[in-house]
Amino acid sequence: MTQNRTHTHTHAENIQKLSDLIKNIKIAMLTTVSSSGELHSRPMQTQQVAFDGTLWFFTGRDTGKVIEMRNDRHVNVSYVGDNTYVSVSGRATLVDDRKKKESLWDPMFKAWFPDGLDDPNLTLMKVSVDSAEYWDSKAPNPVIKLVGFVEAIITGKSAGEVLGENERLDIR
Repeated sequence: MTQNRTHTHTHAENIQKLSDLIKNIKIAMLTTVSSSGELHSRPMQTQQVAFDGTLWFFTGRDTGKVIEMRNDRHVNVSYVGDNTYVSVSGRATLVDDRKKKESLWDPMFKAWFPDGLDDPNLTLMKVSVDSAEYWDSKAPNPVIKLVGFVEAIITGKSAGEVLGENERLDIR
């Protein structure tokens, strides 16, 4: 991948770029920090709403991730898609807004919250995104990757310049 660069587009363009990168990836890995400094990651389903700088997750208020985020609000959300890797840094807060829950609710969540929207343990985790870094490969299969490596050797470019891009997006 190319060397990490900070994306120099407008705030709106950075939001749109991140939205485009994660919109079709349903499951993310949410990482929180324990009180002893250990990192804990677990799979979470991102709520499929237009990304505006905020990510939303349903969770139980009695979970380890909620306990950890109360101690340290800094979180990381990682996405892996077809040849795309995204690491999102942000700050988490809990939101108990009934209308927001209703707007994001999907009946399949009853598997985790049997009482649905009336489940007293149900809450929303809001992640206010500060920044993101992504690696987007142009090489979807090994043959194209091999051709990219050969091109890099012949042209003197790095394999990253030929095979994809790596950039940092400021979202705040």
